[in-house]
This record gives sequence, structure tokens and C-alpha cells, in this order.
Amino acid sequence: MKIHFKIYLSCCLFLITLIGANAGTVKGKLSEAKTGEPALGVVVNIEGTSIHDVSGLDGSFSLSNLEKGTYQIIISHISYAPVRRELSITGDEVVQLDLALEPSATFNLDEVAVTGKRDGESDNTARFMERNANQVMNIVSGKAIQISPDLTVANVIQRVSGVSIERNSNGDGQYAILRGMDKRYNYTLVNGVKIPSPDNKYRYVPLDIFPSDLLERLEVYKALTPSMEGDAIGGAVNLVMKDAPDRFLLSANVSGGYNELFMQRKFMSYDFKNLQSQSPYEKNGSQYNAKPADFSNAAVDYNSKSPLPNLLGSLAVGNRFLNNKLGILLAGSFQNTYRGSNSLFFDSETVDTLRGETLTKMNERKYSEQQIRYGVHSKIDYRINDNHKIQFYGALMNLTNVQVRDVKSTQLTIGGYDPVEGNATLGFSTRSRLTKQQILNTTLQGKHQLTDKFAVQWSAVYSKATNEVPDNVTVPLIGVSKNFVDTRTTVGDASRRWEHNSDRDLSGYLNLTYQTHFGDMQVDWMAGGLYRDKSRSNFYNNYQLRPTDPFAEYGKDFTDYSQIRWTIQNPRGSVASALNYDATEKISAGFLQFRGETQNLEILGGVRAEATNQGYAMLFPIGEDRPNGKQTYTDILPSLHLKYKPEGNVNLRASYFRSINRPGFFEIVPYRIVNEEYQERGNADLKRAIADNFDLRYELFPKASEQFMVGLFYKAIKDPIEYTLQRDAIRGQDIYYSPGNFGNAKNYGIEIDYIKYIKVFGIKANYTYTHSRITTPKSRRIRNESGDLETISVDQSRPLYGQAAHVANLSILYKNAKNGFDAQVAGSFTGDRINTVSQFIDNDLWQKGFIQVDASVEKTFNNHFGIFAKANNLLDTPMEVYMKNVSSANAKIPFQTDSKRTLIRRDRYQRSYLFGVRYKF
Repeated sequence: MKIHFKIYLSCCLFLITLIGANAGTVKGKLSEAKTGEPALGVVVNIEGTSIHDVSGLDGSFSLSNLEKGTYQIIISHISYAPVRRELSITGDEVVQLDLALEPSATFNLDEVAVTGKRDGESDNTARFMERNANQVMNIVSGKAIQISPDLTVANVIQRVSGVSIERNSNGDGQYAILRGMDKRYNYTLVNGVKIPSPDNKYRYVPLDIFPSDLLERLEVYKALTPSMEGDAIGGAVNLVMKDAPDRFLLSANVSGGYNELFMQRKFMSYDFKNLQSQSPYEKNGSQYNAKPADFSNAAVDYNSKSPLPNLLGSLAVGNRFLNNKLGILLAGSFQNTYRGSNSLFFDSETVDTLRGETLTKMNERKYSEQQIRYGVHSKIDYRINDNHKIQFYGALMNLTNVQVRDVKSTQLTIGGYDPVEGNATLGFSTRSRLTKQQILNTTLQGKHQLTDKFAVQWSAVYSKATNEVPDNVTVPLIGVSKNFVDTRTTVGDASRRWEHNSDRDLSGYLNLTYQTHFGDMQVDWMAGGLYRDKSRSNFYNNYQLRPTDPFAEYGKDFTDYSQIRWTIQNPRGSVASALNYDATEKISAGFLQFRGETQNLEILGGVRAEATNQGYAMLFPIGEDRPNGKQTYTDILPSLHLKYKPEGNVNLRASYFRSINRPGFFEIVPYRIVNEEYQERGNADLKRAIADNFDLRYELFPKASEQFMVGLFYKAIKDPIEYTLQRDAIRGQDIYYSPGNFGNAKNYGIEIDYIKYIKVFGIKANYTYTHSRITTPKSRRIRNESGDLETISVDQSRPLYGQAAHVANLSILYKNAKNGFDAQVAGSFTGDRINTVSQFIDNDLWQKGFIQVDASVEKTFNNHFGIFAKANNLLDTPMEVYMKNVSSANAKIPFQTDSKRTLIRRDRYQRSYLFGVRYKF
């Protein structure tokens, strides 16, 4: 039987060989004649037959199984002139046909030269801009953003080499960490203009406030030129919003989805629409004594139910008018999503650093968050003539986050815990928090080519960022020490807090450009500067409430939080704190920059000077004084960028620039805040950090949409700013969290980028290795000869806060223009990194390496419609925080299964899915 099968198989192979011997193949690649870029989506067919193909991502096509004979090959596409070629097949040969396609005759090239422009959203444009950039940078195209699984800019940016993200409590990306430098070390631009932050303490901008579908592309600058603001050591993020089109544009999408988390448990919410936006102090004046009736029950009117499906949509419409002189684009995006996490968190204390950390409490937290995100922006440009253009940009971004955190706490003992035997105490705490963040940006710009060699560009900017947290309520319930069941018992003290802040910028930019020649080298000189007047205000008021009956029991005396009766411990609130202050900052900057270019070499360099005048004033006395203070300093920031082009598709780059990082406005205020887990303090003596940055990079662009880049970077940082847990020198038992300068630090690494397409498949991959080192003082608790605990001070070297040694991305792409399919699976990895710096040696909190896998697929039809699906966090990867030590006291604690680590926190977010429809005309 086996012999018969072998004979049968041999015969089949022989017949296939005979058939193939008489069948030929035509293969080739299509490119654009002018640019050499691959021509995608071009139909190649054999006249009079059904044999055809569509050129793939690399411009390639293949026509197989052609019998012996002569054929007419027809190549057609609306953007290219039609091509007809006659080919003969004589046997089993492979005929190669590579063609450069000319633009279609229906397009007027002279007109395009005046009013046309490159498609700013295409992958080809992104690679073109990276190749021709003056400095080291990476770009994510609008098309890549559209077909990616990502819904916000924070999630998009994690796909860039050398970039990791810091996530919020629901697992969504929020802040970018560039090249291992914490979020404080980079700044955010919108259309090249810096925007203020809605954060109530710091400068950095939460990137999750920006819907990704409003972007034309995302640019990440890793080196600064003299014409750029100098306060970025990690880099700068530029959000290039959709531009006014050259012809009528209408695009829209709508989608819905769900999170698996709420298929397993209910979503907890409250009546956030009826919260009191102002505290009793703000409504009635500083002398008013608040009464229980002044506090609404809306913030504690909790309900648990299955949430509605997530709903998202966007719309963009634009056109040109007045003989193409006036261009207008209006775009908007809306997202209403329900997210959350199930979290495990352990409290701990350091009894003896040699024995490790002892866990004292286990908290089981359930987060429910509704995120309402919207953005609108408009772009208007008016081309007075070929030499003069004026444009206006306006944008409003808003993120409303409605959060409920429900916590069950179990007190732990040395022997673990046993609820049945009563060897623990049980408590509950429910917090409702509404956060409204908003960024408004308006920019008026002019570009004027006054002569063939002299040009002027100016910008006038008004921006404002606001943050509101009204009626933030925390209500604790305390369990009783008997056979525990999951029920709430005695009510404890509660707090109700109002916070809001605003950050307003008035800025003016002026740049002058003059063109000269030195021999064969063209040199462009640029001089200019900016002036920014920033004003920031911060308000805080907190009321402490005590139950009228502290022994009232849940389920007996009350069944709902709104039934609890309260007395006010501080009827006028806690406004006399350092959290109420005004801050100002005035930045004056000037620069001189030159750019020279020959056929193979480009040199860009110059110097920038920035003068800073930063100050604060407390609104209420602290003790007998009302502190105020300021910092003034001037920085000279040189830079030099070299780009050598041995071939047309190869760049060798080398660059140096000096940059700074200013303290946050709140960081230099001498404040003290008592948080849930530790005290926080400001540092009026905090200095700016200064860094010298070096880059080397090799760039290869084999095709217009492909690249291979490998680069080295090195940063030497003076007075880096780090937050650490510290011990009060006077009150030895007081531990507080505070920013400080810690000598010098270094940060260096290697980045690799790779993009390759073969027919309908593509791969995008990048990897970054980063190494940093900083030395900070730590405490060590030991037992002396008498057996008493003694604290000694030691220095310890460690990586910078937030820096992961390994960051990598891998995306597998499928693009079939013939069938209108786009699909991808995208994986992102961030290695272990420090989450919180401890005051004790070897007790830093580390975030465990995190792998996230997402996927998306899109089908486009010939009638301009398309359907798409996105899936996130397919592996349901938990976010874990741990300590690199283990104490025998924790041996019986639940979830402490790793013999080399102590688990401090674990968050699970579950998978989320989205399905939608898209239209573009």
C-alpha cells in the first residue's frame, strides 16, 4: 500500500511539473517616474483574460500560469498615465517587467506645482520627511494611525522606537517616556507650537486627551535645533493636525465596542452631572461656615449596572474656495468609553532592611471609569499670492473622566491572615472623582517671501489649559473583628475636596530667513526668538466630615451612602494651605541658526539663549508669613547637526545639542500635602537640570516606504530632578515624597528601526536598549549590638526613574489593495523599570516588564465605504509592581508566590473590542 501511494505521489508531482513547464510568469515592480517611490494599488491585467493583479506595498506584481503565446499587458490607475506592453511567453520562463509610471495627463503639473501638495498622511510622506529632516526624528503617518488599533495619541506614540508610555489606572496610555527620560523631560507641540498642561502640578501634557483620528501625522523629535525651544532632554512630541485640503474632503467614522471586564462584573457610577462645581467656600465667601445641607448627595449616589457600549465617532470636512486661495478644514472627534481595572495593592513597612519589607495590609481595588473625550479643530489658510500666506489654527480638546474606586482592605499579621478566625480587621473605602481637563489653542501665523532671498515668518498664540476636580468624595467603612463576610459595617470619617487650576499662555514668535551662497554651498541663515507670558492659578479646599453616629452600621442603620448624616469638622474648609497659589513664568528666547547644503553634506548649527523668570505667590499665610519666591536664570544652548549623504537613499547623521529641564510650577512652592500613602512636599531650592546630548545614526531608505535605521545616543545630565521618599532631618519618623537634584546622571543606548514590505505583507519593528545611572542617598535600617533599630545613610546607584532597559515593538502588516484589506497585529514590550523610588536601600518599587498585543483589520469598498475592527490587550497582560526583596514574614500572605520578589500591586484591565464603519470622499 505504501508503494502504491509513493507511485501515485510521484505521478502527481510529474504531472504538475509538466503543466508548469508550459506555464510562464510575468513579475515586476512599478514605481513613480518622478520620485522613484513604489506605485501602490495599480491594476495590472492581461487583455482579453481574467488574469490580473494589483501592485503591493513594494510596487510588485505577479501574473502566473501563462501559456505559450503573445499577450498585451495593460497597466492602469487614475493617478498614472496608462501603459500597454506586448510580451511573449515561450515556455516556463519568468519575464521581468519593471516600469516607471508617469502622472496621468488629466493632472495639470503646473497647477500642482502651485497649489498641490504631498499627501501628508501617507507612509511614503513620513519616510520622505524622516530622510530629509534636519535632525534625528521619527514619524508615524496618518494612514498608519488610521489602521492601527490605537484610539489616542498616547497609545499611538508607544509604537515609536525609544518611546514607552506610562499608563493610568485603567491601563490606557497617558504619558510618553522618551529614551528612558521621564515624562517631565519632554514637551508637547501642536502644529509646532508648545501648549500648556492641564496638570495641577507639572508641565507635562497628558497625551490621552488627544483623539488619534484628528492627526495628519505624529512627529517625535529626538534632537533639538536652535530654532526649537530648549527645555527637552528626552525629546519633543509634535502633533500635526489635519490640514486644509487641496480639494473637497469629507470623511467620517462611527464605531462601538465593549470591554470584557464588565462582562464579568458590574460598572459602578454616580450622578456626576449634578455635582456641585463650587465648594461652599467659593459659593458663599471666606467667612461662611458650611452646613451638612450644603453638600449634595450626587457624589455618593452610587449605582452598579452593566454599562452601555462604547461609542466613538469623528467627522472632517474641508475644501478650497476663491480660486484655491482659501482653504478650510473643520474636524471633530467624540469618544465615550467605559474602562476599569481590578487591582490588588499591598501596604508595607520596613522593619529591618536586611529582612526585607513586611506587608501590613491587602487592598482589593475595583476601578470603574467613564471617559468622555472630544476634540474639535479648524484650519484656515489664505494664499494672498505665491509669496504671502496667512493661516489660522484653533483647537479645543476635552477629557472628562468619571471614576469610582471601590476598595476592600484586609489587615495582615506576621502569620498571614485568617478571616474566619478573626485574625484580621476589614475595611472598605469608596471614592468618587470627576476630572475635567481641557486644552484650548489658537494660533495665527504668517509666511512672507519678501525677496528671492529674504523671508519672514511670525506666529501669535493664545493657549489655555484647565483642570477641574469638583466634589471629590471619599467615604470609608470599618469592619468588625468577627466572622467576616463581604458586608460593610461602621462608617468612618469622610472627606470632600474641590480643586481646580488653569494655565494660560500668551506667546509671540518671529523668524527671519536669509539665503546666501559660499561657493557651491547654499547657506540659509535664520534668526528669531519668542516671548511667552505664562500665568497659572491653583485652588484647593478640603472638608473633613465625621458621621453623626460613628457606630451606625451598614445594612441596619443605613443601606445607601446618601442616608449617612454628617457633622463638619472644619466648616470653612482647608483653604489656608500651600495648594492655593498663583505662579508666573516669562520666557524670552533668541537664536541664530545656519544651514548649509552641498550635494552630499548638510550642516545645521547655531546657538539659542533662553532667559527664565519663574515665580510663585501663596494666596494664604502659612504660619505668620505668606511665602513668595522666584527663580531667574539664563541658559546658552548650542547645537550642531551633520548629515552626510553618500548615496541618495543613505544618511549618516551626527548631532549635539544642549538642553534644560525647568522645575514644575508647583515643585518650587514650599507646600506640604498628606496623601493616602505618604506626605508630599515641595522644594523651593530645586534647580533646573542641564544636559549635553549626542546622537549618531545610520539611515537607509531602500524604497519610499521602507527603512532601516540604527542609532546611538548619549546624555550627560547635570542636576537631574528625581522624586524620592526622604526622611525629615528634624522629625526622624516623618517620611515625605519630594523632588530633588542629585548630582550628575548619564543615559545612553541604541535604537534600531526596520520597515520592510513584500507584496501584500509588511513588517515594522524597532528595539531600544537604554542604560542610565544616578546616585542618590538612601537609608538603611539595621539592628545595633543592643538589638535596637538604627538608621544609617548610604548612597546607592540605580537607573533613572521610569527608564526601562529594553523597549521593543513588532507589527505584522497585511495590505491587499486588490481586495481593499488592511490588517495588522501589533505587539509592544516595555522592560522592568522603577515605579517609585524608596528612601530605603534596595526597596525601590519596580514595574514588571509589560507585553501588550493589539490587532486591527479594515475592509474598504469601491463606494468609499469601509468597515473596521480593533482589539486591544489580547493577552490580558497584568501590570505588576514589585520589590526586589522577600521577607519570611510574608510567607503566608496570599499572592506572594515569587521567591525572589515581593508583589506590591497587580492591575488587570481585560480585553476591549471595537467595530465600526468609515466613509471617505
